[in-house]
Amino acid sequence: MFLSLGSWSDTKASNCPARDSDASHVPSDLTPEECQELENIRRRKQELLADIQRLKDEIAEVTNEIENLGSTEERKTMQRNKQVAMGRKKFNMDPKKGIQFLIENDLLKNTRDDIAQFLYKGEGLNKTAIGDYLGERDDFNIQVLHSFVELHEFTDLNLVQALRQFLWSFRLPGEAQKIDRMMEAFAQRYCQCNPGVFQSTDTCYVLSFAIIMLNTSLHNPNVKDKPGVERFIAMNRGINDGGDLPEELLRNLYESIKNEPFKIPEDDGNDLTHTFFNPDREGWLLKLGGRVKTWKRRWFILTDNCLYYFEYTTDKEPRGIIPLENLSIREVEDSKKPNCFELYIPDNKDQVIKACKTEADGRVVEGNHTVYRISAPTPEEKEEWIKCIKAAISRDPFYEMLAARKKKVSSTKRH
Repeated sequence: MFLSLGSWSDTKASNCPARDSDASHVPSDLTPEECQELENIRRRKQELLADIQRLKDEIAEVTNEIENLGSTEERKTMQRNKQVAMGRKKFNMDPKKGIQFLIENDLLKNTRDDIAQFLYKGEGLNKTAIGDYLGERDDFNIQVLHSFVELHEFTDLNLVQALRQFLWSFRLPGEAQKIDRMMEAFAQRYCQCNPGVFQSTDTCYVLSFAIIMLNTSLHNPNVKDKPGVERFIAMNRGINDGGDLPEELLRNLYESIKNEPFKIPEDDGNDLTHTFFNPDREGWLLKLGGRVKTWKRRWFILTDNCLYYFEYTTDKEPRGIIPLENLSIREVEDSKKPNCFELYIPDNKDQVIKACKTEADGRVVEGNHTVYRISAPTPEEKEEWIKCIKAAISRDPFYEMLAARKKKVSSTKRH
């Protein structure tokens, strides 16, 4: 009935569960309670190892998600930056289409303030394109213009300082009506920031243009008759609601412009940029070649009785110059291009028009056109270009507008 000692030891050891690789290290003289404790330790160890493995798996999963999230966000950012760059490029080619593209791709909100901020920052934007957009007569564009002007802070700046800031943020377009709207908005903002300096916004408007014209007269080498300070003062008599502005104010404005000309957007110091500061009209047109009859897209600027054309809006010098003296203009039909007109010499169809152009190697040569055939994008633009070219030969509509404004403010005192 009693077991032998060896049999008891075997039975005692058999009371401890097998422990895989640890079984060889289990003492053979453990009590059942000790065996149970050892088993509990082994189980906790396995549970702990399992917990550690689960944590490792969870960490790996989270790390993978973070990496995927980072790469996804990076891709989204890259895609967004690419679309923004595309939007800017489209804006520089066609401001309205560029704005529409940015809005459709949720890169810009369709509000006057957001668009104004976008134009005011001007990152990667052509300042001629900014001026074109701000000068449009659509109600929404006019609202954007006023939001754009309100982003400028003119408080405690004299008029020249304010004009320097304003005219650096875009480039004034060529059309008289656009210039009028933009300078009217500037005058309102300046008077709002500096109440009491001028009797009315009309006074500020007229004096602003007197300063712009003074800048051209003093710093354009083509202007031989440079006005002195006394002539500048005399030119601006009676413009402060019929009264005169303080001479000291006018002298200070004159000296400021004399000592430092306006810095024109995209100006590298080339004097030609002063010529293009307030053109009569500018825009993209197609021009037919002289010897080689191919159509080339060119940026045209009409000013000072000349038609200049550039390869790009950012070019500092024109590819060609067409003096309008002794030329006429007419509408023509062309089988290959719509909305065409021609510049020609009346009664002398075989004579080459006096003009010049710059070759690809930089040489300036005489033109070889007996006529300049040009195609406009739309019938409306064709009519506008014809009208403006005809007007440039005889008169400038902007100066008529300015003269009317000056007459208005000078007559106030008499009434």
